[in-house]
Amino acid sequence: MVKPTLYATLALLVSSIFPAHATEATKRYIRTPTGFLVVLRQGDNVIGELESLAARENLPSASLVGIGFLRKVTFGFYDFSSRSFLPKTFHDVEITTLSGSIAWKNGKPSIHAHGAVSGRDFQVVGGHILEAEIGTGSAEITIVTHDTQLQRAIDPSIGVNVLDLGKE
Repeated sequence: MVKPTLYATLALLVSSIFPAHATEATKRYIRTPTGFLVVLRQGDNVIGELESLAARENLPSASLVGIGFLRKVTFGFYDFSSRSFLPKTFHDVEITTLSGSIAWKNGKPSIHAHGAVSGRDFQVVGGHILEAEIGTGSAEITIVTHDTQLQRAIDPSIGVNVLDLGKE
């Protein structure tokens, strides 16, 4: 019987604890009859990957839903008096729900996503997602595309980005 070397044993142990980060060659999404199925991996930036997909595929607009595991998520609660987000960051959480939309602003994709997450204590928190990074495991996001290209614009009466459906 061949005994594994110390190096081989350590390499196996490390690879089981810290799986390799997805490479650029790793496929992140596939087309579906209604849009796309996205699978993000450890270390991926959720908002950045969704923006990249929207730009690369020139999505007119879309709705999204998802689940997964996050190493880090920063939620923002919009304070209308200061016209800014009050941020709070959480680590090592499961996405219990993720929903949002993809539109365009100033010629670039604009992701508007909200979510709820829970930790080991099963306490749920959530809000507007300012940033999110995939943790160990993955996230699965379903994108349903729409035919009309939608834009976001600042609504001057409230001072925030609003999805513009056009005029009647």
